[in-house]
Amino acid sequence: MSLGHPRKTWHEVLDDRSLEMDRVIADKIRANPKLVRIALANIERWLSNPDYSESNQQAVQEWKRIIENSSLDALLTLLESGSEEARRLRQSSPFCGILTAEERAAILRKYEALRGRAHLGSR
Repeated sequence: MSLGHPRKTWHEVLDDRSLEMDRVIADKIRANPKLVRIALANIERWLSNPDYSESNQQAVQEWKRIIENSSLDALLTLLESGSEEARRLRQSSPFCGILTAEERAAILRKYEALRGRAHLGSR
């Protein structure tokens, strides 16, 4: 389906938006692999918060294992993937802080413009 296809649900549009953000993040990490440290710092900060829920802890611990045990290429492939696993992982992405405010805002504006065209039914 193409972006904004009338049969897409708003949730599917949001999944597309998250995928686009992760693809831009992957490009930035490809250019500067040290940016992965931002995700690891986010994970450590979140895990040190005693009020962070157990389900959220499990999700970010999964990300920590992926980042620490995967090659850079495998991590980038995951970030750029449209697979169900990648979509699930995006729900708890630790990669916030890699996009600039301007990059993030541009992507949010692009997809917000599609809100009225999204199908409101289930997938």
